[in-house]
Amino acid sequence: MPHPYVLLSAAVSLDGRLDDTGPERLLLSGPADFDRVDEVRADSDAILVGAGTLRADNPRLLVNSAERRAARVAAGRPAYPLKVTVSGTGDLDPTANFWSTGGEKVVYTTDEGAVTAEQALRGLGVDVVPLGAGLDWRAVLTHLHDVRGVRRLMVEGGGRVHTQLLQQGLADELQLALAPLVVGQPHAPKLFGEGEYPGGPRNRLRLTETRPVGDVVLMRYVPTAPGTGPVPSAADHRWLRLACELAAECPPSATAFSVGAVVVAADGTELARGYSRESDAVSHAEEAALAKIEPGDPRLPAATVYSSLEPCARRASRPAPCARLILDAGVRRVVTAWREPDTFVAAADGNGLLAAAGADVLVLQEYESAAKEPNQHLNRG
Repeated sequence: MPHPYVLLSAAVSLDGRLDDTGPERLLLSGPADFDRVDEVRADSDAILVGAGTLRADNPRLLVNSAERRAARVAAGRPAYPLKVTVSGTGDLDPTANFWSTGGEKVVYTTDEGAVTAEQALRGLGVDVVPLGAGLDWRAVLTHLHDVRGVRRLMVEGGGRVHTQLLQQGLADELQLALAPLVVGQPHAPKLFGEGEYPGGPRNRLRLTETRPVGDVVLMRYVPTAPGTGPVPSAADHRWLRLACELAAECPPSATAFSVGAVVVAADGTELARGYSRESDAVSHAEEAALAKIEPGDPRLPAATVYSSLEPCARRASRPAPCARLILDAGVRRVVTAWREPDTFVAAADGNGLLAAAGADVLVLQEYESAAKEPNQHLNRG
């Protein structure tokens, strides 16, 4: 299901700590970075923190700039983003700053926690959403997207929340402000906890920006490791968008689709990319990409192929269709945006061929329109 764009935002010390162990919150950022964070908040539809952060820091989570609030209102948005917290127990302090400032608020909790939360927050106008016996981040994000209309979600902590979202492949971006100090306390809270992360310890997030902001350094990263099995990750969305963009590079044809494809290793390394008619007049996107990879590359069995259009199951121009080329290469995971219509081949079912051979096939339909765009000329009489 579609999710909001999830941006993890944090300030950390040089030794990766979010705070020290003292009773007062350690301010890692300075005025310039606080203003940057305010700008990011103003650009977001919702701001989320975990219940632990509410208890420890008692944040207000406001857009402090009157000019930015006015700009939101002028654009037809509420003055403040939706404020969101997640609590398994529903044990929440009704006197916390979170509830008495800003605009609308929502709590995601368990069925049992909802009873506790509704009693504690009665009369405060807070929307309490039970999600069943346990908390499920995908359910939280789906509800925010589909019911609350959230397209951009800023997550401001704490470390447990950041850890879970990154481990589950649900974070689209990390904005990290690195402060010029060392906490040096072994029990001080860390940004990320231990455990398995997508792509394993060799996965390198992609650095997209670095710049000084006052006396801290802002670093922006995006994840690159594909998901596993039938569960999409944030990186899956990013790579599929790239495949759709590559389709626009195809030489136009009246007798074939324009398609883009990318092959990505499990650790997030791009192995190859291609697009239709890249190498000759009849080459397909997946074919062009796979041809650039050495046969037998040990990374292929755990790799993912991203294709803007369902890989073909039958073709007249080559002995083997793209679905077969993918399987013969050893790849067993494919993410695509658009099922092949009957324009040239009736009842095409490349996804079925792949699935029958044991491959995991994901169709992310929210990218279908992007995949169709370079092919609009095929629908004109």
